[in-house]
Amino acid sequence: MNLVIDEGKTAQAAAHLILLQGGRMNYTALIKLLYLADRQALTESGYPITGDRMVSMPHGPVLSGVYDHIKEPARDGHPWHEWITRVGSYDVAVRDDPPDDRLSRFELATLQSVHDTYGERPWWELRELTHGLPEWEDPQGSSLPIRPERILEAEGKKASEIERARADAERVAHARELLQA
Repeated sequence: MNLVIDEGKTAQAAAHLILLQGGRMNYTALIKLLYLADRQALTESGYPITGDRMVSMPHGPVLSGVYDHIKEPARDGHPWHEWITRVGSYDVAVRDDPPDDRLSRFELATLQSVHDTYGERPWWELRELTHGLPEWEDPQGSSLPIRPERILEAEGKKASEIERARADAERVAHARELLQA
């Protein structure tokens, strides 16, 4: 399945989760909650919220682009760094009043659901929880890609549903390519 990250939507989803936590949170918890939200959206609708690349890492599954944005120095003009900032060694916080206009009602409800279910858990519990997901494989100190199809299979989706999700993802990727051309 060819997914393409939507940087603005990813930043808005992250900011929304951080705001649900009071405006500041541990970045590992944010990474895990965003992964769980993408996973839930993928399972329920056939497409994740962010479109970010999912990978197995030593501390469990993560969204690769989100992980990179948290670790990289701030870049002017990038949606992530426009609305989210590192605070101290292990936290992230929102800047200003980030919009949520790129998120659908379904996506906002998914983020709320994930927050309601997992938002109060400390990062180490979220780490352990995500290690138990069927798509996670121990990458032996590196990273391994997680195919979205594997998640859909693990959640009991039929082959026809997985093929429809794959076709929809291809259309989204193609449309984004055309818009960037």
